[in-house]
Amino acid sequence: MRSPLKWCGLLLVLIICGRAEAADDARRFYGYAFDVKGEKYLYTEVHEQKFEGDKWVGGSISYFAPDGSKLGQKTLDFSVDPFIPLYEHTLPAREYREGIIKIEGNTVLMSKTSGGQTRTKAIKKKNAAISGDSGFHNFIRAHFKPLMAGETVHFTLIAAGKLDTFKFRAKRIEGSSFEGRKMVRFLVEPNSLLRLLAPELIVTYDPDTEKLVRYEGPNNVIDPEADNAYNTRISYFSEPPAGAPENLPPLQ
Repeated sequence: MRSPLKWCGLLLVLIICGRAEAADDARRFYGYAFDVKGEKYLYTEVHEQKFEGDKWVGGSISYFAPDGSKLGQKTLDFSVDPFIPLYEHTLPAREYREGIIKIEGNTVLMSKTSGGQTRTKAIKKKNAAISGDSGFHNFIRAHFKPLMAGETVHFTLIAAGKLDTFKFRAKRIEGSSFEGRKMVRFLVEPNSLLRLLAPELIVTYDPDTEKLVRYEGPNNVIDPEADNAYNTRISYFSEPPAGAPENLPPLQ
């Protein structure tokens, strides 16, 4: 059985932490993706987040291979729900597309195109329902205090890439450091026996700013050699790390 984590694309793009703030209410920054062991550079994320005051309302993430070629792009719109964005994630070389295309009342409509076939599915929102596509970050921040206090937070994950939902939970684990500062870490796992089969997913946050600084786990960018989601360590360094390409794609 395949793990839901490999289908839902948690992070990734979950991968949200503002670095530079411009006068046009946009925050632009890089994510540096290595394999989960931190040995092989996989791709670069170029983020643009649009804000209205302190509220994150949308934006985009572009993905670039180490040679600078574009792998894909994701657009995000939180105007309907802060935890379930309307989004579209595309990988043109693989003719792949997924997203949440409509939210109306208590109904969420998902779509997935793969192998020349497009499928859609409508689901009903449940309590603490979130999208694994970046809505997860807003959810973590909304529950930061109980997580910091050691509580386990339960939620229903909407995985458009799987056209399904899964029960998940998040809890605090032993901390770490990042760029010389102490950080907190949260383990995210299925709230079922599927966690025995799922690869580990850990997110690292700055406890003072509640910014995500590192994501470790399956992602929604496909490894062309394995034909499966990369298992990544994505870090949001203030400067490019060793092993990153010398010529990074421009910030949008």
